[in-house]
Amino acid sequence: MLPSQTISLTIPRNWVDLYETIWKPDYFPKWASGLSQSALEQDGSYWKAVGPEGEVKIRFTEHNPFGVMDHYVDTGFGKEIYVPMRVVGNEEGAEVLITLFRQPFTSDEKFAEDAAVVKRNLQALHTLLTT
Repeated sequence: MLPSQTISLTIPRNWVDLYETIWKPDYFPKWASGLSQSALEQDGSYWKAVGPEGEVKIRFTEHNPFGVMDHYVDTGFGKEIYVPMRVVGNEEGAEVLITLFRQPFTSDEKFAEDAAVVKRNLQALHTLLTT
């Protein structure tokens, strides 16, 4: 089993409205810094983007009524990285949760950096949706 950390942020919007706003793959570059260097380009069941370390391919879960926004990132090293993401109701607002799995051979420092990036990304999403 891989060690993991779930990072969440409350956004003061109805969870269904929030999900419907952000579920589409082409919305991710607006707030996900790993994708912000390019627009996403669909290529069959994948979306291509240029990330900080080069080209990546991403598969996204289909639209669904449960707020599931899981995605799978292929950085070109032969293994997809699973990134679970959820939008869940919190009374009148919503929680956005992303689980980060520590990949094999990832140092403590790199895992902490990855978690910090996810936190910044969620804060960017919050800012985008509330200003």
